Amino acid sequence: MNNLRSKLFKTTACWLAIFASTVTLAQQDFQGVATYQSKTTIDLDKWGGEKMSPERKKMIMERMKSMFEKTFILTFNRTESTYKEEEKLGAPGSGGGFGGMMGSFTPGIQYKNVKDGEFLQDQEFFGKQFLIKDKLEKLEWKMTGETKQIGQYMCMKATAIKKVDEMDFSNMRRKNRDKEDKEEQDEKVKDSSETASNDAPKDMMDEIEIPEDIEVVVWYTMQIPVNQGPGEFWGLPGLILEASSGRTTVLCSKIVLNPGEKEEIKKPTKGKEVTKQEYTDIVKQKVEEMREMYGGRNRGQRRN
Repeated sequence: MNNLRSKLFKTTACWLAIFASTVTLAQQDFQGVATYQSKTTIDLDKWGGEKMSPERKKMIMERMKSMFEKTFILTFNRTESTYKEEEKLGAPGSGGGFGGMMGSFTPGIQYKNVKDGEFLQDQEFFGKQFLIKDKLEKLEWKMTGETKQIGQYMCMKATAIKKVDEMDFSNMRRKNRDKEDKEEQDEKVKDSSETASNDAPKDMMDEIEIPEDIEVVVWYTMQIPVNQGPGEFWGLPGLILEASSGRTTVLCSKIVLNPGEKEEIKKPTKGKEVTKQEYTDIVKQKVEEMREMYGGRNRGQRRN
């Protein structure tokens, strides 16, 4: 009896909160600001880190933290939103080397208009400015019926299968060597001593792969009944507070509805206009050029 009363109380409270939120959204100039923490995990052992000391691993992970742990701000109203990384002062030396190069693959400001199905992204890539303009990708969401509490919000779970961008390095993984044919492996071992003096160092790009599609798991709340979410995620009857895909999880840590100082939601306008596919082709071409450049340099060093 007590359990039944507790469930009825929670259900009633949830619907009252949804009603109150709906009244709030009815305001003509409604706006919300949500802060998200994004974290991408990486297993160094799968990239040769099993031979490193714990101290070395810790040092590398600290250096990579700025790339794989970020804070984003989603500013939204009933139909539009912008999603951008929170500006921070970088640590001395953090902009150079591998981290500086990967900065060219970091998404710029993303704009979504769920009413018109419009997607825009301000993107800088190796010193060139692009404006990615395309239709919003629609995902076939499946409701699971599961619920959980995130802060003060009751959330519901939904899943979908999403096609992975060919150059989405956050989802890259090392190729599964366990599936290689045993005879081929034995042959490689046999020939390794004969060819080592002539072979160039392995190209890292030959060691990785990116899956064709990936499962996305999100938690959304109808207490904020807007069709919005972090990044490219949208299409549910409530704000998405948590999203997980591959090794990346994005979790909302703060929400402010109708802030005192409202920010105008502007469409990005600068840069050469390209579609998502056209931009992907540009990135692929640049990566291939870099492979050839560094591959040629390594072969030259090997000969010397």
